[in-house]
Amino acid sequence: MPTELAARPFGRLAAAAFCALGVASAAMAQTPEDAARSIPAASFFRDPDIGEAKLSPSGRWLAVKTGIDDKRIRLVTFDLQKGGPSQQAARFDNADIGAFHWVNDGRLVFTLTDLERGSGDLRVAPGLFSVKPDGSALRQLVEMTRKPGNGAAAAEGEPLNATHVLLTVPTGEGDEVIIGERRFDRQGRLQSIRVKRMDVVSGRVSASAFDEPPNAVGWLFDPRGEPRVIVSTTEGMTRIHWRAPGRTEWVELARMGSLSPSFIPRLVDSAGDLYVTAGGGPKGISVLKRFDFKAGRPFTQALASAPGFDVTGEIVVDADSGLAAGVRVDADKESTIWFRPRMKALQHAVDAKLPGRINRITCSRCESSEAVVLVYSFADRDPGKYWVYRPQGERWTVVGQARKDIDPGQMAEVAFHRIRARDGLDLPLWITTPHPPSASPRPAVVLVHGGPWMRGGHWQWSQNAQFLASRGYLVIEAEFRGSAGFGGEHFRAGWKQWGLAMQDDVADALQWAVDQGWADPKRVCIAGASYGGYAALMGLARHPEAYRCGAAWMAITDPRMLFDVDRDVGDATRRFGLRALVGDAVDDAAAMAEIAPVELATRIKSPVLLAYGTLDRRVPLEHGTRVRAALRAAGVEPEWITYESEGHGWQILDNRIDFALRLESFLARNLK
Repeated sequence: MPTELAARPFGRLAAAAFCALGVASAAMAQTPEDAARSIPAASFFRDPDIGEAKLSPSGRWLAVKTGIDDKRIRLVTFDLQKGGPSQQAARFDNADIGAFHWVNDGRLVFTLTDLERGSGDLRVAPGLFSVKPDGSALRQLVEMTRKPGNGAAAAEGEPLNATHVLLTVPTGEGDEVIIGERRFDRQGRLQSIRVKRMDVVSGRVSASAFDEPPNAVGWLFDPRGEPRVIVSTTEGMTRIHWRAPGRTEWVELARMGSLSPSFIPRLVDSAGDLYVTAGGGPKGISVLKRFDFKAGRPFTQALASAPGFDVTGEIVVDADSGLAAGVRVDADKESTIWFRPRMKALQHAVDAKLPGRINRITCSRCESSEAVVLVYSFADRDPGKYWVYRPQGERWTVVGQARKDIDPGQMAEVAFHRIRARDGLDLPLWITTPHPPSASPRPAVVLVHGGPWMRGGHWQWSQNAQFLASRGYLVIEAEFRGSAGFGGEHFRAGWKQWGLAMQDDVADALQWAVDQGWADPKRVCIAGASYGGYAALMGLARHPEAYRCGAAWMAITDPRMLFDVDRDVGDATRRFGLRALVGDAVDDAAAMAEIAPVELATRIKSPVLLAYGTLDRRVPLEHGTRVRAALRAAGVEPEWITYESEGHGWQILDNRIDFALRLESFLARNLK
């Protein structure tokens, strides 16, 4: 167990570090562009000063995850009722706070990670701990050391083995949380989850008192922590099961293909209403609806929609009533559609105080005159600031900045655009423009997101794009076909289009930026991680005239290797997911060879940077060594970087900074 340190007051933390900081006078003496370029890489890639903040259920306490003035991420609390200095709830010598939640006003639970340990170490699990706001009564609830198999059952009151994870925290004043026991196959892949209740004070555990459908991998609970929805998967099919209030049996609501669900369950509130996302807009755009149990399908009426964007954000629940209060909608900018007049009024008051920003609010006692509102206010050029707002008396208290050494005045602007791909498909994209603006075309980096079946960009401060922009590069990020968040039609258009139409979308986004006069066509590099790294290499092979260089880290270099049985991909995913999304390793073998960068190395003539974690199970090092050998044989010696303890991503800060500096140097040599 990590070493617990004694709690100590953090008066300086509250009085100084949690205040807005100005820019150093030396930087202010430079031109804005020079000042931005002088910002150290560590300012972009270190962990934030405030990673997250949460109000307790009553609004008396504020818990903050912070790394200010310390090498480790710790959990501190503020008594908003009595005032005074912060208190240290949890801090460890050899671990960092991960996720945390309020169980009630007298208890928090949290997980741990070790940011000084590489991401490839699979021996350590997040565990689970409970503690009082003042740091006393620390108790370990779940072990952190992974053991072979599922492990033996824990004795009464002893920590559960590391196969257990936190699923949800019921609302109210109770001391219980909901734990899931994960069951794995021989290759360590998740097969099912069994639900249990745990008392965070005593450590006592009780198993669910009902039979669970087989192959359960997803759960929804009502605010009291009662299981209401189970999602199970088998043979490429997804089944949705429902347990009505007061009943023990499960009823199957729907059976559908896992890649083409007719609806996705999102939330069950205290009224027993099931909220789902379902297709209801043009081009398969998903909207938020309630489920009609009598008809066995979602209601026709949409509760929330955003033209051109799927509604997939968090559904906000009022903690006092347990009813759905609103939904976060991430369109070209994030907003919240509130269902309750009181929340609409609070949002209006906050937006009037902090105009031109995204103001994400949460509150305690929301409907009361004693409401306490936590505001996280951010923008494209600003990582954000936290405030506590008390509507009664219009009192505002600053908590602090997410990143105290980032000056928004030196950061780049982010803009969302929609263009047409060469075949007429709608193509969303993001442009990050360095500050200050320039009348001349800039050198550009085409940054391709990973996944690839995810959304890449958002109107917010992004460390990768902002770092590149601070070095003078225009950053172009396409939401190529296959990306999520822009409707089912856009998603399905990417099926079996790796290296083909998906790659053309990336090139079309670049050409559009060139046509606008923003990007210098003679100074462009393509870059990305995981699938983005694959696309970077494919871009050099498929569109060699467009790119002067390519940087690929954790890059897939042969899609056929995704089907290897010893990789970090389950059998069902290989047989029913990848075959539809990428291709069949046997039936489509010839076509897949034509979209494998390792087979196309002779077409690549530009400088290449390759970087891998030696312990990566998602994209093993073999992807890199094979394409490195193929490039060498073709006469191109790539710049080669490996990180010994990392997996699929750089977790150690020194590695994050080292890679950023190497990428910066590589781009400077080839684009300037």
